[in-house]
Formats: sequence, structure tokens, C-alpha cells
Amino acid sequence: MKRFSIAIIAAAAGILACAAQAQTLSIVTTPAGSFTNSVGNAVAKAIVEHAGLRATVSPQQSHGQEAVHDGSAEVSLATLSDVQMYVTGTVDWEGKGPKKNIRLISRLVPITTVFYVRLDSSVKSLGDLKGKRISVGYGAQKAVHRVVLALLAAVGLTEKDVQGVPARNIVQAADDFAAGKTDAFVFALGSGKVKQVAVSVGGIRALPVPTDPNAVAQLRKFVPGSYPTTVKPNPNLDGITGPMPVMAYDVVLFTRADMSDQTIYKITKAVHDNKKDMAAVFGALNAFEPEGMAKNYDDLTYHPGAIKFYQEKSMWPPKG
Repeated sequence: MKRFSIAIIAAAAGILACAAQAQTLSIVTTPAGSFTNSVGNAVAKAIVEHAGLRATVSPQQSHGQEAVHDGSAEVSLATLSDVQMYVTGTVDWEGKGPKKNIRLISRLVPITTVFYVRLDSSVKSLGDLKGKRISVGYGAQKAVHRVVLALLAAVGLTEKDVQGVPARNIVQAADDFAAGKTDAFVFALGSGKVKQVAVSVGGIRALPVPTDPNAVAQLRKFVPGSYPTTVKPNPNLDGITGPMPVMAYDVVLFTRADMSDQTIYKITKAVHDNKKDMAAVFGALNAFEPEGMAKNYDDLTYHPGAIKFYQEKSMWPPKG
């Protein structure tokens, strides 16, 4: 009887193990067409095709930190400052308390963001946005709201200097611009939604970001860790008509503490080894640097499974 019971327990354990292996990972991103959604689709492709894991991308109206932290999703990606604020319970998350269940997997790629206007617009610089109609609020995406505030502050403007048109998220803001409800909209360079809007309005133009010390200080006041970088014209970058300084900040891939080391190791390896495949899904990932995946960030801890992979590649501890 005892042997029979042991056999049943062993069989049940095997079934559970198979079920665990067959688990579909949920990768939460911002809305379809957004930058992190496009990156998430590319990462999911690498995971499915090269890690031997099942994964689906789940676009949401807002961020994915809470879904990962509470266990309803396994992986997400967001801007660095947004994750730091969530983990520390500060700024947008003031009064919510620290969140100790988030673990980093990787630095992915810088996200570069600008204000866009129509090709025939009289607006030539960020300063020309004074008195113009732009989207404000972003109740479902507070990180985007901070980017808007940062870009305005870089030229000494605030929301009081523009005509605010409420938008829940960045995709709605882009749709409002396409519908003629606003004169400019903020979005990440290279995003699918930007290309869609550009076609619908007959062309768009990006507005350069000032790079003087005061402007940079204002960018970092609202989006810690952000910096100006210069981009060049590229068929994938609508609105860039020449070398242009834009706002940039890191996007990171993260999970929760109780995810198995083996699963996170496989994910880390798949991302590291398959830049070409990911860039084929989303061109912005041509800027992805596998050797720069492990990077020190204040207040954030890496998952042991990711650390194991980085150690094998002599990428741990991080050099920067």
C-alpha cells in the first residue's frame, strides 16, 4: 500500500512538473502600438523560439509593475525611473510603500521620445508650443505625463502655458492628434503608432530637445536618469529630418522574486543571444547592446537566474 501511495505521489509530482513547464508566461506591456509593446512582442518571439517557453504579450492601459508584483503576470518592461519609483514607493507611488517583489532581468534599450507636429505646422521648436493644444493628464500612464512635463520644462514652459486636452494614455493622445484635436503629441521614436499617425496626417516632424545644462537638469527633474542623445535620419524614424537631439531613458525587463532561476536564466539567454531576431520584429532593437544588459541601478535588484547567466558571460558584477 505504501509503495502504491509513493507511486501516486511520484506520478502527481511528474504531472505538476510538466504543467509548470507548459505554463504560459504573461508579458505585460503598455497599449498596442506603443514602444514597450513593440519591444515586448520582440522579446516574446525570442523567448518562444529560443528559450523553449510559452509566452504571450498582454497590452494594458497602464504599466505592468503591479501585475508582476501581485503575481498575475510573470514579466513586464517599463522605463527605469518608473520601476524605481514603484519599488521605492516614491513620486507617482508616494504613500504606497516599498515593493519588494520586483527583480530585474535586463537593461534592454534606450527609449527616445519627442514631441511631434504636422509637417506643415508653424511650430519649429518646443518653445513654440506655448499656447498650443497638447494632451495632458495621462491618468493611466503617469510616466508619460512626466515626460511631457520634462520636455516642456526644458524650454521653461509648464502645462499652464499650453491648452491642455485630457488623454488617458499615450495612444489616445496620438489618436487625438490624428483627429485634429491637438497640435502636437509625445511618442517614442520608431513606434508603430507614430508611423500610423504620420501616414494618416500626411507627414509629421519631430521637435529637437535643447541640450544646455539647465535643460538637461529639467529633464532629469521629472524623469530621473534621462539624458539627451542625437539621432540621425532613418527610414524607421518618422519625423527625423536631420541629426537631432532627443530625450532618452532606459527601458528595463523585470520579473518577480519567486520566478524560478531556470526560467529567468532561459529568458536572459534568449534575449542576449537573439538581437537580430528581435530587431527584425522591431527595428528600434538594433540599438540593443547585449553586452550592456547588466547595469547597476539604484534601488533595484537582479533576479538570481539572470545573475547566473551574466556570471557565465563574465558580465557580472556590472561594470557600469
